[in-house]
Amino acid sequence: MKSMQSSRPIRPYDTVLISGCSSGIGLATAELLHQQGYQVIATYRKTEDLSRLEAYGFFGYIQLDLADSNSINQAWQKALELSNHKIYALFNNAAFGIPGALEDVSREALENQFQTNVFGTHQLTQLAVKHMLVHSGGRILQNSSVLGFIPMSLRGSYNASKFALEGLTATQRLELANDPIDLVLLQPGPIISQFRYNAHQNYLKWIADQPSRYEATYHNMTNRLTAETAPAPFTLPAEAVAEVALKALRAKRPKVQYPITVPTKVFHFIRRLLPARWLDYLLILASGGGKR
Repeated sequence: MKSMQSSRPIRPYDTVLISGCSSGIGLATAELLHQQGYQVIATYRKTEDLSRLEAYGFFGYIQLDLADSNSINQAWQKALELSNHKIYALFNNAAFGIPGALEDVSREALENQFQTNVFGTHQLTQLAVKHMLVHSGGRILQNSSVLGFIPMSLRGSYNASKFALEGLTATQRLELANDPIDLVLLQPGPIISQFRYNAHQNYLKWIADQPSRYEATYHNMTNRLTAETAPAPFTLPAEAVAEVALKALRAKRPKVQYPITVPTKVFHFIRRLLPARWLDYLLILASGGGKR
């Protein structure tokens, strides 16, 4: 079984590959790890993001689209070349959400959601595991969510993708229990990022143009997603997740999961206490999805 020691020094070849570094959690984590001495390989999806990222002086930059299997394979090979085949850690951060009631989410939309959040992430994880098994182990951080273990109305496709990620991670953690690879779940709650803006864009693409009995609810949801107001209570900056990612990388024996933000910690607690229907009622109130 894995070591019980509590801290681990950074080594010169500690290269970390991070998906989704154009903004938010990915960028904040890349910055912090770079400052702490890690060799950060930052990935981006859109070509126009490269020039901005290069200003940070990271170890390397690779274009990566998790919805494209060929892009994943090519990005991984480039990462191996950059790191001299010594990648210590992978941080699977890239993801997005398609907001909308599940009755309005088409099969095509759900498949699109899973292509990035689940299938692409799984493929990249597979490549990392095979590499780490023959290169003295390593660490894989999975950026999940409070919505990876708690459902909320109008977030069903994102919920499902994060529930799937947590299930895959938990299973693979068992399979690797006797190998020198740690799989760690980060579980943020509300974080200041581009997530709301991107969610609104996906709502417009996949949901907005079809008739729905949730029309009034969607109107209110759109107002929340596009409002330029102060963050909701308990919202933390992306740097809060970056600090936890650093902690998980530095630990000799990291925790299985790291709840981040007050809502995540509270829901971990109350889901063990409340009967299912009581919890449903609370989640309906919390998510604002019970009214049409």
